[in-house]
Amino acid sequence: MTARAPSGSGTQTRFGRRLGLAPFLLFAAFAVAPFLAAFSGAEGYVLSLLTRVMIFGLAAMSLDLILGYGALVSFGHAAFLGIGAYAVGILASQGSAEILIQVPVALAASALFALVTGAISLRTKGVYFIMITLAFGQMLFFLATSLAAYGGDDGMTVPERSRLFGSRLLESDLAFYWACFLCLLALYGLLRAIVGSRFGRVLRGTRENPVRMESIGYHPFRYQLAAYVISGMMAGLAGCLMANQTEFISPAYMTWQRSGELIFMVVLGGLGSLHGAIIGAAAFLLLEEFLPEFLHAAGFLLQDDMRTRLVENWKMIFGPLLILIVLFARGGIMGLLRRGDHG
Repeated sequence: MTARAPSGSGTQTRFGRRLGLAPFLLFAAFAVAPFLAAFSGAEGYVLSLLTRVMIFGLAAMSLDLILGYGALVSFGHAAFLGIGAYAVGILASQGSAEILIQVPVALAASALFALVTGAISLRTKGVYFIMITLAFGQMLFFLATSLAAYGGDDGMTVPERSRLFGSRLLESDLAFYWACFLCLLALYGLLRAIVGSRFGRVLRGTRENPVRMESIGYHPFRYQLAAYVISGMMAGLAGCLMANQTEFISPAYMTWQRSGELIFMVVLGGLGSLHGAIIGAAAFLLLEEFLPEFLHAAGFLLQDDMRTRLVENWKMIFGPLLILIVLFARGGIMGLLRRGDHG
């Protein structure tokens, strides 16, 4: 007789397949969005918002490599965003707006900073690692505030968007959107290959039991440092794209608060899920964008002054709302979807 599968297994398999389609659906949505935006009457706004989502999705995905797969909680990850952004701003102010020069400089600077600080930070564990990455991030933040020639604490305006082979192609918001989309797609594919390789398996094994990994001949420090450098370089690329979108750079890009936001995006989407990090970034930024408008509409029963105060202090609601989502959606949004199958 042929063994019969449990009644729920077919449904779970189908749901698992649907979850497996999540990356495809996510990138398909980004690909279709510009065409839908063209008919919305607010094309510029939609493209700007989704470009920002993709840039922060790239930054969150880079953090997920060390946080979700390596259990390395870095409170200085935003420093790499600042390095990438300042590489664009400083080079542009010196007359070098070619993106094929700016990006390699940003990647090299990010890799060097990650290599030096990672080699020191990874000598520590747990809360000590968190504090030393925070210290390095703040060190770079105060260095940026001291750069009076580049705006200091006030930041500086980027003279122009990066050029590609000397052309002003990226001046177009639509062209820049597709450039960000291609970067996100390419680096997602690269990270999927990395985490699926032996390197990724060793990194996950190091997260679970570093002593056992060392006993079978691997050196956890080397793998963690390599992952830290790769993560920093990808965040540096996100900083390059951010500087081009905003056409402004500031030390505020590399504050510990921004690092905390990136951690929240990763946790919100689901640790150890690369597309979950992108979804978490999207959820975070869309809530941040539309919550004040929702509160304004929802407060129609309140007096005008009370409604105004409610909208002005929207972050008092935004913070607890995010905390509740994380508390009641263990495993983030992706974990919630998986549990929905078993329910």
